[in-house]
Amino acid sequence: MEDAENLFGEEHVRRYRETGGAVGQIWREGSTVLLLTTTGRRSGEPRTTPLIYAQDGDRYVIVASKGGALEDPGWYRNLEKTPDVELQVGAEVFPARARTVSGEGRERLWRRANEVWPHYDDYARRTDREIPVVVLERI
Repeated sequence: MEDAENLFGEEHVRRYRETGGAVGQIWREGSTVLLLTTTGRRSGEPRTTPLIYAQDGDRYVIVASKGGALEDPGWYRNLEKTPDVELQVGAEVFPARARTVSGEGRERLWRRANEVWPHYDDYARRTDREIPVVVLERI
């Protein structure tokens, strides 16, 4: 099996799509990755980003960490404007709706996401912003 550890950005998207997730769904440190396609907030064009996810029942949880940057990632700003997105999880492609969670729900899902990618706590220490936690639900 091809090593997906070094996949990033457009190359990660390309290999994931070509192989139906066989290459790229499992990434560094055993984390799970989906492809999120948003609608560009200015261009209106589709934008696909590989993102680490956790599962919460039949929902997918993603974190808008951008490695602890001071600003939210572009994909998050896109879904704030247009919350209807497309997901690819493994070989399955389907429409979903994004919703940012807050309060106790956010704290629970933050912990769940950290089980998949423990670096989120480090990212949170690097920034003053509250890093958004997003739930994606199939529609």
